[in-house]
Amino acid sequence: MSENRVNVAIIGPGNIGTDLMYKILKYSKFMNLKIIVGIYSTSEGLKRARDLGIEASSEGIDALLRDKSIKIAFEATMASAHLKNAPLLERAGIRAIDLTPAAVGPYVCPVVNMDDNINHPNINLITCGAQATVPIVAAVSSVAKVKYAEIVATIASKSAGPGTRQNIDEFTQTTARGLEVVGKAEKGKAIIILNPAEPPIIMRNTIYTVVEEQNKDQIIAAIEKMVKKVKEYVPGYKLRVPPIFDEEKVTTMIEVEGEGAFLPKYAGNLDIETSVAVAIGDRIAEKLVREGV
Repeated sequence: MSENRVNVAIIGPGNIGTDLMYKILKYSKFMNLKIIVGIYSTSEGLKRARDLGIEASSEGIDALLRDKSIKIAFEATMASAHLKNAPLLERAGIRAIDLTPAAVGPYVCPVVNMDDNINHPNINLITCGAQATVPIVAAVSSVAKVKYAEIVATIASKSAGPGTRQNIDEFTQTTARGLEVVGKAEKGKAIIILNPAEPPIIMRNTIYTVVEEQNKDQIIAAIEKMVKKVKEYVPGYKLRVPPIFDEEKVTTMIEVEGEGAFLPKYAGNLDIETSVAVAIGDRIAEKLVREGV
């Protein structure tokens, strides 16, 4: 570990873990990716890591826990796996950044509540749908009372791997809860649609909010300001059309195009999650560097 970087690990060498690996190597200023662990010796993700000179092990979390220099671990597997891994990481003093919908730690969206949770041992990134939509609901909530928020996340079927498909129920439940806990909506609901269209579509999110005493100019300004903040770490994040007002209902449409670092550009749903993970990981790593941990 160099003086200005902390050693980190990735659990899960699949598509998300591999994309995360490339992003950490390309963008991180305070993290040194020390090891990637999985459970299959034939994993292509582990092979890619070794080709880049990164330690890779098929011994799972045990290999990570043996390395006492690791300060942060990114969980890029499934919700069920993180439920088992979270207490092991905490006992080892390793900060966990969870990219699954396990919902172990506090719900965190970096542009909304990162500062409130930066010291927590387990950071929960909610879901990709939440990272795309919760900032908009939070923006509206900052200037109006949101009685109800409903989001519809439409993603390319090709971008939904086995982990995503197995976690569909957790996705909808965790996203809806994120709309309430972080977005400050009184009631939240989430729907995910896997679109099999060819060519694959870019991730699109429709956010419906029912608000009291709405001020259109304030709501538009709050949403536009929030979109700019998210774009700082997710360049492909954009407002498709200006907010639409219909009595109490405000409709906002967001599109997320992936960077294409490893995953295809249409996989914005996966790209936003790994981009958020790097942003949060670097914030935590910078704090640890300054503290000399």
